[in-house]
Amino acid sequence: YCIASMKRKMQEWDEWLRRRIRQYIWKQWKKPTTRVTNLKKLGIPEEYAYTWGNTRLGYWRVAGSAILARSITNEKLVKAGYYELASNYELKRLKHYGI
Repeated sequence: YCIASMKRKMQEWDEWLRRRIRQYIWKQWKKPTTRVTNLKKLGIPEEYAYTWGNTRLGYWRVAGSAILARSITNEKLVKAGYYELASNYELKRLKHYGI
C-alpha cells in the first residue's frame, strides 16, 4: 500500500480554518464603529466598510463574504502565523517520495 493523497481534503480544511479565523477576528471587533475603522485600515473603501461594518448578518456569513476575504487575505493570515496545511502537506509528501 502507498500513502493516499489527501491534497483535496487538506485544501478543504485550510479553507474552513481560514474562514473560522476570519470569524474570530470579526467577533473581536464587537462594535460596528470598530468594524468600520478596522475595515478602513485594511484598505476597504469607506462606503463598503460602513455597509459591512453595520451588517446584521451572522458571524459565519460575514466570515465567508468577499469583503473579509479581500481585507483579511490569505497572505496576511500566513504573515500573522497561520500554518497552511495543504502546502506543507504537499511538501512533505513530495519529500517522502523523493520528487
